[in-house]
Amino acid sequence: MRLPRAIRLDQSDLQIFARACQPGEWAIPGTFSFSEVDLERCDHRQRLAFTSAWLGTESFGFTTLVEVAEIEEAAFYQAVERLARHFVSDFGAPGLAEALPAARAELDDALSLCDHKLGTLLAIEREMTPEGIAERVRVIQPERATDHARIWTVAED
Repeated sequence: MRLPRAIRLDQSDLQIFARACQPGEWAIPGTFSFSEVDLERCDHRQRLAFTSAWLGTESFGFTTLVEVAEIEEAAFYQAVERLARHFVSDFGAPGLAEALPAARAELDDALSLCDHKLGTLLAIEREMTPEGIAERVRVIQPERATDHARIWTVAED
């Protein structure tokens, strides 16, 4: 199975988000976490999280980029359980039994975004529309390598 995993290419997430997730955390789009957010009342960090962040499934902090990575089945089910517990503790789910199917659906959605090569970088973009929150996942393509003139050669002594 493949799932998004948080990656940190520089230290900007630590300055951008009130709570940044750790590199290596399994991540999901986490759009549900903005369902009750009033963007007009959000500070700059909250707006940035809304427009461009993935949600880590351990710290429930944010990351700008994720990479497509292999996840073992046991780790997948641990992430489902952690998310279900988060739904109970932070989102008012009545109990773990009720939260597990919703958590599984979130992780299944994240799995469906990973039909790319391992290591492929993904970014997310969200906006508020009259119909609600619209999100789009972008694949970050590496810049094409260009041919350069040879500037040195290695010679035997």
